[in-house]
Amino acid sequence: MLDTTTRDRIQTEVDGSEVLLFMKGTPVFPQCGFSAVVVQVLSHLGVKFRGVNVLEDPDLRDGIKEFSDWPTIPQLYVKGEFVGGCDIIREMYETGELVPYLERKGVTPAA
Repeated sequence: MLDTTTRDRIQTEVDGSEVLLFMKGTPVFPQCGFSAVVVQVLSHLGVKFRGVNVLEDPDLRDGIKEFSDWPTIPQLYVKGEFVGGCDIIREMYETGELVPYLERKGVTPAA
């Protein structure tokens, strides 16, 4: 059960960044292959994003899964909306859906 403090912290993080990635590690040093893939996709597109390292806080690591009702990490949020994890982001990128999605949300990729 997600406690109020953790829920509020996650909501504050989500509300505070246009593009937010809950991940294992940091954008500069991802500590899992799935997080690295999402970082690579966003970086390739020139999308500015903020990473939150869930490895630093077990409550956050467990809480984000309940918050989004999504069982895995990484998790990408754009303008407060949960987009998905590694497989979804990779598929959206490969099918050409990711850039139009970001643009509809008001996030313009540099690439």
